[in-house]
Parts: sequence; C-alpha cells; structure tokens
Amino acid sequence: MIKKILIAIDDSAHAEHAAEYGFDIARKFDAAVGLVNIVVPAMMPQMSTSNDPILGVPSMGIGMEEMELLDIQKNQSENIIDRTIKKFAGDMPVTHFTEYGQTADGIITCSKEFKADLIVIGTHSRSGIDRLLMGSVAEHVVRHSEVPVLVVPISS
Repeated sequence: MIKKILIAIDDSAHAEHAAEYGFDIARKFDAAVGLVNIVVPAMMPQMSTSNDPILGVPSMGIGMEEMELLDIQKNQSENIIDRTIKKFAGDMPVTHFTEYGQTADGIITCSKEFKADLIVIGTHSRSGIDRLLMGSVAEHVVRHSEVPVLVVPISS
C-alpha cells in the first residue's frame, strides 16, 4: 500500500515532469506527499592555516562569502519547492525537505525520515561517457533505496 510518496525535485524539466507524475499517483492512492530538494554546497569549507586553539589541529573555516553562497542556495531550494507546491499540490498538504550534501544519499536519507513507501525521481537520460563521468542519481537511488523507486523519464 502506498501511503507516503517522496518526490525528488531540482530546477529541471525532468524533475518537474516527475513531480507532476508523483502528485497524480498521490491523488490516486490518497497518499501523503513529501518533496525533497538537495543542495550540493558550491563551496566546501577550507582548511585554515591557523590551528584550533583547543585541539591544536588545523581548523575548518567557513568565511562570509561561503555563508552568503549557502544562503543563496538555500533560498533557491525553497523557491523550487514553493513553485512545485503551487503548480501541482492544489489543496494537498505537502511535507518538504531541503537537504545538504550528495544528491542520491540525501534522497535516500529523506525517504527514511519521511517513512516513504515510494520514491519518485526524474531522469536526465544520460548515457555513454556523460553518465560515466557524472554518475546517475536515479541509478544510485534505485540501487540503494529500501523502498520502491519510480524513475520517470521525460516524454519526448
């Protein structure tokens, strides 16, 4: 029985198509919907040249520019989620998540937190060298998820 559906979204036509599909399934099963957008930090904290005064080891530092960039990414994520809710949810209540880190692992973590019965994800239909270099988020989610995953290709 499908009671909770987690829909993974980003700012692409592929994700929008998957979201539409996921919301349609949720309506048919009267299932709760969770939306997740993963923010992959554009910058990682740099090792400082100074030592931490307590531990005596180089410290990890996040400067003002990195904090501003993370804020921008967080705002973009919230806009993607809000836009998706307005476009597809209607009067359905939606739980939403913004996770930070690796996309596929973040989706899997959210599915566990949300206790999803199904994950819906779009695919960019990469192949060949592009897939080898970039990896496939959908493939990773399919291989590591503990619940069924519906991979929605974009229609031509």
